[in-house]
Amino acid sequence: MNIQSRIDAFFTLGDKYLNAQNSAFQEAKWRAHNQNAWFLPEFIDQSVNQIVTQFLQKSLLQDWVNLYPTISTSSTNLKVGIVMAGNIPMVGFHDLLSVLIAGHSATVKLSSKDTVLMQYIIDALFEINPEFTQLITVQEQLKNCDAYIATGSNSAGQYFEQYFGKYPNIIRKNKTSVAILDGKETKEELDLLADDMMLYFGMGCRNVTQVWVPAGYDFIALITALKKYDYLKDQHKFKHNYDYQLALLLMNRQYYMDAGGILLSENPSPFAAISQIHYQFYEPSQLPKLNPNDIQCVVGKTGLSFGSLQHPNLSQYADGVDTLAFLSSLTV
Repeated sequence: MNIQSRIDAFFTLGDKYLNAQNSAFQEAKWRAHNQNAWFLPEFIDQSVNQIVTQFLQKSLLQDWVNLYPTISTSSTNLKVGIVMAGNIPMVGFHDLLSVLIAGHSATVKLSSKDTVLMQYIIDALFEINPEFTQLITVQEQLKNCDAYIATGSNSAGQYFEQYFGKYPNIIRKNKTSVAILDGKETKEELDLLADDMMLYFGMGCRNVTQVWVPAGYDFIALITALKKYDYLKDQHKFKHNYDYQLALLLMNRQYYMDAGGILLSENPSPFAAISQIHYQFYEPSQLPKLNPNDIQCVVGKTGLSFGSLQHPNLSQYADGVDTLAFLSSLTV
């Protein structure tokens, strides 16, 4: 397959197979929700809309590949193993797209939390162009690949380094995102920040799980903005986490604020449990120092715009590692 046929195939995937009029996709969406209760139908729709509008437009794909003059214009003989995460719907899609656009074949280990949607995408590609059947393989164990891309927890990352370290690789571990506020945010900005926090139940590495605020910050406006997600407490898995985290805060006699089912507590860790947002105070004369090993994105007046975190473009790579540059550099 040449590069133009690959671009055409991915455009067709978004245009015909990932839309509300496609009954097969709608059926897959509900099966995915039944498989994994964290995948609310509206969150699946959010992820699909992101993929279609930001990834699968012909002009965007063409502009993306034009940035890489060494990218192969035809298929290579290289096999890239992909270990996919499953914390949010179709989070592994960008890696699959990158490998195939680069001209390589993909050997994929699907997350047990996201087999339905990713298998639907793979089957759709087979239908769009049968040549993909020679380029995509799904396996439980990844062996005999020329390079690897693996995403998982910190403990899984150590395992990946042990087994994949002697090959060219990209290994991603736990990361999260934070917001730095100055207290002058508008209602609209805080509403968008609430999306950065609570879309996908806050489970993505691009979700804000800690907010830095100036001393004396008034939390009322932020709490009000978060209340638009108070419906999440009707989801039993989220409610279970909320009840557990609330019990811990009460037993430890720790001060907290409740935004209708979302708990805010002062904590230095940028990593917060489901149903919780951590906060820290800073002096306006000195912005907080963040550990880059922990942080995926920073949103706020000194960082990315509010509401943008779950809308990355093709070149906003996880962990800041240019996946397509890595793939384009691989040689036989």
